[in-house]
Amino acid sequence: MVAVTPFRAVRPAKKYVKDVASYPYDVIDSREARILTRKNAKSFLRIVKSEVDFQDNDTAGYEKVYEKARENLYDFLQRDILFQDKKECFYVYMQKMDDHVQYGIVACVSVADYESGHIKRHELTRKDKELDRTKHIGSVNAQTGPVFLTYKASNAIDMTVKDIVKGNPEYDFTADDGIAHSVWVVDDEKLIERIRQEFGKLDSLYIADGHHRVASAAAVARMRREKNKDHNGREEYNRIMVVICPHDQLNVMDYNRVIRDLGGLNEDQFIKKVQERFILSDDFRERSPQRQGEFGMYMNGVWRKLQAVKEDKDENNPVRILDVSILQDSLLRPVLGIDEPRTDDRILFVGGIRGMDELERLVDSGEYAVAFSLYPTTMDQLIEIADMGKIMPPKSTWFEPKLRSGIFVHLLD
Repeated sequence: MVAVTPFRAVRPAKKYVKDVASYPYDVIDSREARILTRKNAKSFLRIVKSEVDFQDNDTAGYEKVYEKARENLYDFLQRDILFQDKKECFYVYMQKMDDHVQYGIVACVSVADYESGHIKRHELTRKDKELDRTKHIGSVNAQTGPVFLTYKASNAIDMTVKDIVKGNPEYDFTADDGIAHSVWVVDDEKLIERIRQEFGKLDSLYIADGHHRVASAAAVARMRREKNKDHNGREEYNRIMVVICPHDQLNVMDYNRVIRDLGGLNEDQFIKKVQERFILSDDFRERSPQRQGEFGMYMNGVWRKLQAVKEDKDENNPVRILDVSILQDSLLRPVLGIDEPRTDDRILFVGGIRGMDELERLVDSGEYAVAFSLYPTTMDQLIEIADMGKIMPPKSTWFEPKLRSGIFVHLLD
């Protein structure tokens, strides 16, 4: 049983929602964020990436950056750019990207359910990134970006959402990137109880995206529990803001790899070693794999197709059979010497939304030597691995569209 509860969201005044709603903190870099906030001072990037308000040589991680994030959040509240709902509500958040549409329930879940394993993960976190978000949440006293959760699709929840979205949305806008966003406020007590009960029938929820955010929220809760001698479990810091979508509505894209060098090999030596482990075909015009077990490889202006040989596949291990695992275990580690992709600065991960042209651009720039395109990991694979308590390699999944930050904020007191 999973506890999913309504909360009093801090959210934008309707006339400002398009200005406020921003990319998540981990999707764009500080340089890109500075450009966007110079054009739009109401962007929520000023809270989730508050280094934009400092000079370029100031970097995230300094205490003053976290303090600035808090200052900006409360400035937005004082200026009525943001406000807090007076009662606890659920929210339905719809996103439309081209022909893909997904509906999520915006709610809170308990830190206890995460710590007990009822909210299941599939990736490990990096300590430096987890510490950054922990400092941010603690300093701002708020969770400023939702964790993206999923569940095995439920017809009862689907029907409830369909009933809710028959009404007029509170927000309805299309962002500059062409993705449409709509939000319905669920303040009817009967609907709130219906949503509670239906989610309460589920055994598990799964983290789709946001492992660092959820781990950091739990870390803040632990620290506040320890400091609060009157802790009773009902404090806001015991809850985590989430958007929960059914697994059959999620759009998982490829998560590709670009490598800085060939590990001391020349091109002929590298190709020979690749051929020892994969079936190699020239002139891969599609550039992007069409099925599992295939990979694209771009080097020196040429695309080639790699096909995993049968021996590389371990049908009895759901992690080893992932294409990201096959590439890592059969090529990146033994041929290029990348033992720990989570921390090795020779590897760059490129989300599928950027397309094959981005892989070509990076290699053609001379900064990188070779790029690999992968077939997307499936939701069934993610759920199977999470249910078994196993962990995927880093950067196994890229979800689109991304949840916008700033539409919902969860204050911790």
